[in-house]
Amino acid sequence: MDRHLEAFLEMMAAERGAARNTLAAYRADLADLGAFLAARGERLSAARPEALRAYLAGLGSQGLAPRTQARRLAAIRQFHKFLLREGVRPDDPARLLYGPKTRASLPKNLTEAEVERLLAAAADAAAEGLPGLALRAGLEILYASGLRISELLALPAAALTPDAEMLLVRGKGGKDRVVPLSEAARAAALALRAARKQPGKWLFPGRDPRRPLTRQAFFLQLKQVVAKAGLDPARVSPHVLRHAFASHLLGRGADLRSLQLLLGHADIATTQIYTHLLAERLQRLVERHHPLALSMARQSITET
Repeated sequence: MDRHLEAFLEMMAAERGAARNTLAAYRADLADLGAFLAARGERLSAARPEALRAYLAGLGSQGLAPRTQARRLAAIRQFHKFLLREGVRPDDPARLLYGPKTRASLPKNLTEAEVERLLAAAADAAAEGLPGLALRAGLEILYASGLRISELLALPAAALTPDAEMLLVRGKGGKDRVVPLSEAARAAALALRAARKQPGKWLFPGRDPRRPLTRQAFFLQLKQVVAKAGLDPARVSPHVLRHAFASHLLGRGADLRSLQLLLGHADIATTQIYTHLLAERLQRLVERHHPLALSMARQSITET
């Protein structure tokens, strides 16, 4: 592995608090670039702009999605900014690179009724033992607070107190934020903690109580409950519950700025993926209350 790549990843972890999955993605993307350059007789840290353009052009012909191509371009840009800053090279060959345009699309979502069915099935599973209790508490918290699954599973047991109405969450980049905890979520989390024989470090411990529950284990439990709720497994994931949290809040009157804070988005632009939901709500508001809209509705009734 290129020593400059290792130094870059260490910087991302230490200075920017990059998550493990982010670091793994950077490593894989830049290793793929390194293999491409090696076949051309070039080193990763000494790539020429034309070589980088050739690499990016080849991604589309491989059938990679625009988002994947954009992610790899982001990794290349960050890496070469690091090389320039550290004096490894005097220029930035990635400065003028452009990737495919990506259109922000609203992720899969669940209706309020579907979430209620899912939580009801999770409540039934909670009666079957500790794994069911953990799943119910996890789903209640995800929907009540809009957490990422990584944030949920990293919650320490100390994050929950009997009278807590909020959770302190460590988000992306090591940034902390406070999120609300509903009565149902708090009760489910307390039931989970009370059922454990010995207190531990994690609110959601894994088989080895010294480590938190893994995503894979949580997904396996979730899949069983989704089937019992009569929902399509392809439509349900922890991240879908995060989007349900956001869209349902907007549908009931929340504003984008508040939603940005709750979701832990560093940039309001990320939250704006939900703006069409806000536009739909405002349109309904106008149709119900604007004098012109009301008069047109009365005229339509008169004509019929």
